[in-house]
Amino acid sequence: MTKQFLFSFFALMLYSGINYSTPRTTAAEDMVCGKWQMVDGSLVVQVYREEGEFRAKIVYFDDHDNTKPLDYWTDDLNPNPALRSRKILGMNVVEKLTYNPSTNSWEDGMIYDAKHGRYWNSSAYLTKDGLLKVKGYWHIKLIGKTLTFKRV
Repeated sequence: MTKQFLFSFFALMLYSGINYSTPRTTAAEDMVCGKWQMVDGSLVVQVYREEGEFRAKIVYFDDHDNTKPLDYWTDDLNPNPALRSRKILGMNVVEKLTYNPSTNSWEDGMIYDAKHGRYWNSSAYLTKDGLLKVKGYWHIKLIGKTLTFKRV
């Protein structure tokens, strides 16, 4: 009876350990989800997970001293003429990011620069201070631009 109890106990512990490892990974992956504002205040994005990848859409941008409402602006410079009439507000600007647990970062994504109508490779990571660093680059991570966001 004692052997059966010990076996059941260890089997339960083993199962519990396997069962709980997945949520911890998911929690680490989802740390990037939420609203983020560029440190200069010019842009706010909503990062979310959809279909196994992480994406970010614009929820606010500073249109500089222009009196037109934010939902007036369209993606005029998009290389695809069919997309030039889409609104910038609500547009996905980051797509295809996947979480890499070995580097604790999100990689292999694409970022869209609506100001220039260009797509770039992208990656992202969280700093120890809780800032989100998003890098846009052309094939080589060493060459590119990093944007810094704070959680809002």
